[in-house]
Parts: sequence; C-alpha cells; structure tokens
Amino acid sequence: MMRPGSLAGGAAALLLLTTACMGGTAEPGKDAAAGYDPNATVEITWWTGQTEEAEKVAERLAAEYHTAHPNVTIKTSTGAPTTDDLLTKLSAGFTGGTYPDISYAYGSWAGDLSASGKTQDLSSYVQQPSFGWTEIPEAARQTATSGGKVIGVPALVDNIALIYNTKLFDQAGLTYPTDDWSWDDFRTAARTLTDASTNTYGTAYSVSGSEDTTWHLWPLLWQHGGQILDGTKPAFNSDAGVAALETLRQMAVDDKSMYLDQTDERYWRLFNSGRIGMMLSGPWSLIELKEAKLSYGVADLPGFNGDHQTVSGPDLWVLFDHGDANRAGATRAFTTWLTSAETDAKWNLAVGNLPLRSTEASTPEFAAYVKEYPGGQKFFDNLANAKQARPTAPGYEELSRNVGDAIAEVLQGKSTPKQALDAAAKKSADALVN
Repeated sequence: MMRPGSLAGGAAALLLLTTACMGGTAEPGKDAAAGYDPNATVEITWWTGQTEEAEKVAERLAAEYHTAHPNVTIKTSTGAPTTDDLLTKLSAGFTGGTYPDISYAYGSWAGDLSASGKTQDLSSYVQQPSFGWTEIPEAARQTATSGGKVIGVPALVDNIALIYNTKLFDQAGLTYPTDDWSWDDFRTAARTLTDASTNTYGTAYSVSGSEDTTWHLWPLLWQHGGQILDGTKPAFNSDAGVAALETLRQMAVDDKSMYLDQTDERYWRLFNSGRIGMMLSGPWSLIELKEAKLSYGVADLPGFNGDHQTVSGPDLWVLFDHGDANRAGATRAFTTWLTSAETDAKWNLAVGNLPLRSTEASTPEFAAYVKEYPGGQKFFDNLANAKQARPTAPGYEELSRNVGDAIAEVLQGKSTPKQALDAAAKKSADALVN
C-alpha cells in the first residue's frame, strides 16, 4: 500500500537526472528485444520500494518466478529506506552505473525518469495481444507513457473519492453523501459538521506543499474544464484553476471548516479517530479504517455541473536498460508475469490495493477484498471517473512543488488563488521547457 509520495529531495534528484543524461551504457533507452535469448542465464535487480510486509510478499514472488525460470535470478530489495528516497537513489545510480533493472516509482516521476535516457522502450512490447495492455485503466497507461514511449508498467492503480464518518453525519442529522453531490453540498455539510468546542472539522486538506497537496486540486480543475498544461506551458492558473482553488479557500478561510495539515500525516489519523467528518482520500486508507473500526461510507467526489472526475495516482514498475539484450528481455518477461491478472491477485490484492486489471473483477481474490474492505468496490468502480492523467513531461515534479506551495498559501489566508497560481505558473515555466 502506497500513500502519495512527498517530493523531498526532488531538486537534487533532478540535477542528478540531468547529469546522468550526458552519459550511459551502450545505447540506453533502446528497445533491446533483438537478440534476446529467454534461456540465457541472467541476474536482474528489482527495487520494490515497499514497506517491510509488502517486501516479504515481493521476495516470495521473486522466488516463485525463479523456481519456474531457474536461469533468471532476481535480487530483491526495497532499494532505499523509503519510497520517497528512490528517486535520489536512482539518480545517483544513473551517474555511477549502479541503477537496477526494475524499480518502483511514483507516477509523478515518470517524466524525469524518461529524460534520464536509461529506460527501456516498451511501446511495442505492451501492444502484444497477450500482454492485455487495455485491461489496465487508461489513466495508468498514460502515466506509464512519457516522451512518446512506454517506460514501464503500472504497478498500482488508485483514485480519490469521498470517505465520510457515518457516526458524525448521524449526530449532525445530515443525510449521507451521494454520488450526485455538488461542491456546494460538500461545503454545506463541512460547515455543519464543524464543531469548535470539540475540535471537530468537517473536512481536511494537506498544506505541506507535497504532491498530496497538489493532486487533490486537479479533479476540481478538470471538473471546471481546465488543464494542467497547454502543450509545455503551465495552464493551471486559468479561470478554471482559480475557481477550483477558490472552492477550497472558502472552506479553509471563510468557513474554517477545513483542518489544515502541515505534514500529510495528521489529517487521516484525525479522521480515523472521529475528529474529521469527510476526507478526500483513496483505497490505501481502507486498511487503516478497518484497524480503527470506524463506521464509514464511500461516495464519488463531489462534482461541478454534474462532472465527477477524479484523479488517479498510478505508481509504476519502471524498466531500465543496461545495454544487455538478455538482461532487458528477462526484465520484461518478469514484469509481464508480475503484472498478469493471476500474479497481481497475489500481489496488489494481497497487500490491500485495488486490482491492477479489469479482468480481476471476477476473481475470488477480489471478492474477498471487497468483503474485507468496505468501499473497495466503490473505489474500483470510481476508476471510470479517472478520465485524465497527471502530466508525464519532465519538470512536472517542480511544477507540483510550486502548485503545492501556492495552494498552501491560499488555504492559510496568505494569498489569493489568482496571485498564487500565477506565481506558481511563472516559476514552473522554465522547468517545463528544460
């Protein structure tokens, strides 16, 4: 289970990525399908980026694959102390030639990893009928595509929906949220649920400036008809972007019905303890909600003019090239096996994530998942509302930090939406050109 990553260390990592592009192994980034011998003895390195429990599952799967393919040895490790640290570790590895064959990566890193020149081009490979590329949600496929090529395979799919505390709604005499709710409905409920005498808030928002801050704004932007980019130019500071951020500002500043979390880590804990009425979050929250024994429900995101688009934050298995056709081919074959419907049921569903492929909906493992985690079916269905993807252009990471800082300023009453988004767009323009 992965919560959206912070962008710590991004500037240093981006510098290393730029440096790494200046050198490399024999023809890195080239599709090395030619000359691949599936029976060749190879060793591949897999950085999983997982927590301790999930890492053990990964190690079992790697051993299972080796048993079936004794000529392929898979060296498995987390790769870095935390998932957030992987980008910096990868960047240093590009410079020193010590990068892995496959690594977990947040989708927001796709553009910068593609720009490194070290990734395999999987564009033709995933189009093979046996791969089942179209079984994976469109937003996830878009995230795996950068610079006109597929650089990896989605490792995890998710989306944001509205999770609400049924007990607090009952106490306030409110009807539960529905899939038809508008943002006005959400704002009214948040105001009603807020009780200063008990430090209870109607809703919450991260103001850490991380991707967790930024990506929660994108659904509102899209619902208003806006875009993040216009080609390679920032477009989030349009009238649509200003209207989207104003919706959040009203709750945070005018109504004071929004708990502002400086850390990304407090708001969901407060929700789990019954201090926040509504949380815009994803399926990663279901495990903790079960542990908290909280009575909750899940609905689609509120909408604007009937548009209930959400955002998906797919993570990736990015495949790297070391100029060795057999090593590259073995990495592709292992990733195909890992992300197949049969194996994914042992991976994502086993660790509490949504299934990667639509074909898993009829599996016993998915039936067990939705039974164990109420709301799981709603999040799976909500993938259909993830109609757009975050950009995979190099520079998105810096753009995200700038937008995150702008949102934080506005929600803390330090700036207006127009001023803050215009400033963020100006700061982001150079990063996107480079």
